[in-house]
Amino acid sequence: MADPSSYRPKPGQIPDSPGVYKFRDEHRRVIYVGKAKNLRQRVANYFQDLANLHPRTRTMVTTAASVEWTVVSTEVEALQLEYSWIKEFDPRFNVKYRDDKSYPYLAVTLNEEFPRVQVMRGAKKKGVRYFGPYGHAWAIRETVDLMLRVFPVRTCSAGVFKNAARTGRPCLLGYIGKCSAPCVGRVTPEEHRDLAEDFCDFMAGRTGTYIRRLEKDMMQAAEEMEYERAARLRDDAGALKRAMEKSAVVLADATDADLIAVAEDELEAALQIFHVRGGRVRGQRGWVTDKVEAVDTSGLVEHALQQLYGEERGDAVPKEVLVPALPEDTEAVSQWLAERRGSQVSLRIPQRGDKKDLMATVQRNAQQALGLHKTKRASDLTTRSRALEEIAEALGLDTAPLRIECYDISHLQGDDVVASMVVFEDGLARKSEYRRFQIKGFEGQDDVRSMHEVIGRRFKRYLQEKERTGEWEEQTGDTPADGPAATGPAPSGPVPAVGPTAEDAEPREDDGRPKRFAYPPQLVVVDGGQPQVAAARRALDELGIDDIAVCGLAKRLEEVWLPDDDDPVVLPRSSEGLYLLQRVRDEAHRFAITYQRAKRAKRIRTSPLDDVSGLGETRKQALIKHFGSVKKLRQATIDEICEVPGIGRRTAESVAAALASTAPAAPAVNTATGEIIEEDDGGSS
Repeated sequence: MADPSSYRPKPGQIPDSPGVYKFRDEHRRVIYVGKAKNLRQRVANYFQDLANLHPRTRTMVTTAASVEWTVVSTEVEALQLEYSWIKEFDPRFNVKYRDDKSYPYLAVTLNEEFPRVQVMRGAKKKGVRYFGPYGHAWAIRETVDLMLRVFPVRTCSAGVFKNAARTGRPCLLGYIGKCSAPCVGRVTPEEHRDLAEDFCDFMAGRTGTYIRRLEKDMMQAAEEMEYERAARLRDDAGALKRAMEKSAVVLADATDADLIAVAEDELEAALQIFHVRGGRVRGQRGWVTDKVEAVDTSGLVEHALQQLYGEERGDAVPKEVLVPALPEDTEAVSQWLAERRGSQVSLRIPQRGDKKDLMATVQRNAQQALGLHKTKRASDLTTRSRALEEIAEALGLDTAPLRIECYDISHLQGDDVVASMVVFEDGLARKSEYRRFQIKGFEGQDDVRSMHEVIGRRFKRYLQEKERTGEWEEQTGDTPADGPAATGPAPSGPVPAVGPTAEDAEPREDDGRPKRFAYPPQLVVVDGGQPQVAAARRALDELGIDDIAVCGLAKRLEEVWLPDDDDPVVLPRSSEGLYLLQRVRDEAHRFAITYQRAKRAKRIRTSPLDDVSGLGETRKQALIKHFGSVKKLRQATIDEICEVPGIGRRTAESVAAALASTAPAAPAVNTATGEIIEEDDGGSS
C-alpha cells in the first residue's frame, strides 16, 4: 500500500487549466483516468486526509504510485480525451459498463457493391448501417421477411451470391420475388443500391412517404384495371404496415430520442436504454457495472453517454437524449454530443407527458435488470463459496459461516418499533427461517437498546432448546419470538396480534427435527456500526455464548465492524464477501420495514367497531355506509341502528355500548377563532 504523500505533486506544479489526469500503479499501469475543469483543484482533492476520502477513492490513491496530467483547451476536449484513454488503458478503478448479453442488430452493408441485409452482433464496422439493437434475432428476421416484398434487397452470404453468379441461377428468394437477384443481373448495382437506401430510410422512421406512394400507385392501377398489380401493391402496403406494428407507437410526435435509466445500489448499477425512432421503440439494450469509483447517478449517466456515443457519428446520435440526472458539466457533454451528430442535441430530464411515462417504463426495466443480475450472481455455487471464504478470512473465523443471521431495527420516529431476523444458509436466503420481533422492553427510539433486547431474546430461546434432551416443558416466562414470519413480503392487510402461541411452546416438527430457534448461526450480522455491534456482543456475553461471531455492516461506507475494534474491516470493492454481506443486510432491512409499515397501517385503520364481538367486516361497512361516519353512528339510537339490514337488537346494543365507551371527552376548539372543530372520522377513530 503506497503513501499518497510520496507522489503528491508540489504546490503550484499542477496547472489550473482544463485537462485529463491519470493515476498509475508501481508497475506503471494506468489504474484511473479522470477529467477536470480545473486540474489543480481536482487533483489536490485526492491528497487530503485519507479518513476524509470515500473508501473506493482511498483504495485507489493508496494503490497508485504516481499521477500525471495532460492540459487541453476546452472541457469538450477533456471529455473526448478521457473517453479515449479509458478505451485505451481500461483502468481498473473506472466505471465500465458491460453488456449483460450480446444484442443483435439489423445491419445493411452499404460498404459492399451489392449491399446485404443481415443480422449482426459484436463491434460495429465502418460503412455498415445499423438498426436496433433488438431483444431477439427472430424479431429482426420477421421484420425483414415482411419488408423484402417491397424492398427486395440481397440477404444471401458472399458464398451463395458468387455461386448464383457463376451458375446464372438465383436462389429461392429470387424466384419468389423477395430478392431483386443482382447476382444474375436482373437489376444494376445502382438500382440495387437505391433499394438498399430506401430500405434504410424506411427503417430510420421515414415510413409515411412509402406507404402513401404505394397506396397512390394501387389506386392508379385499379383505375387502369390492372387488378393484379393493384393487389400486389395492396399486399406490399399491408406488409409495411405490419412491419411498423411490430414496434408500437410510444411518442406521438415522431420523436427521435434515446431514453436512459439507471438503477443502482451501493455496489452495482444497471443501465437500460430505449432507442425511439419515429415515435416507435426500435431497440433496447442494457448494461451493468460495478461501482469501482465514488460516483453518483449523474456520473453514471456521463459514463454511459461516453460509452454509448463514443464511436458513433451522424444520425446514430439522436436529436434528443433523455436521462434521469444531468451530468455535472451538462454544457460540455451536450456540445460533445452535438459535434458527434453534426447538429444540436437536446440533453434533458423529462418532466411531464408521454416522455416522462416512457422514462418510468425504462426505469422499471433497469430495476428488473439489476435484480436479475443479482439473482444470477447469488445463485452461482462457486461465487457463494468464494464469498463465504472471504468473509471467514476477513473476520478471522475458523470455518466459513454456513448459517448467517442478520438483524435490523425499524420504526417511524420511535413508534411501532420492530426488528427482523433473516437467515442465509450456504449463501442463499432461507425465508422459512425468517422471524419478526416487537420491541417490548421499553418505549421510544433507541436502536442500540432494541438490538440488545432482540439478540437476547433470540438466543435465550436458543439456550432453552439446546438444554432439551427429548421432551419439552412449557415455558411460562418471556417468549422471545413475536410469531412466525411469512415466507416473503408481509401481507398488505391487517397484521394479526402476535405473542406466545401454542406453536412457540412446541419446538419440534412431526418428524422430530428441531425448529424455530434451535439452530445457532456461525455469524450474527447487525445493521449498524460500533454501538449496535457492541450491544449484540454484550447480549451474547450475558447469556454465556462465546462461540458465535458478531459483526456489523455500516451502510454509509459499507464498513464491517467487529466487537472491541476501533477501526473497521474494509473488504475490497470487488469482494464477493462484501456483496453477500450487503445482500444479507438489505434483506433484513426490507423485511423489517415491511413489518413496521404493516403494523402502522393496522394501527391507523383501527376503529371502535373492532371491539364489538361478532361484528364482521361486512356489517361494519354496512353501518358506516348507512350513517356516513362513526360520529353520526355514535349519535344514533339503538332503534335507528336496528334499521340497518343484518343488525339485530343485541348487536345494536353492543355497537352503542362500544361507541359510548370510546366517545371523545370534549370537542376541540380553535383558540385563534373560538370555533368548535367538528369531528369527522369517517370510519376510523
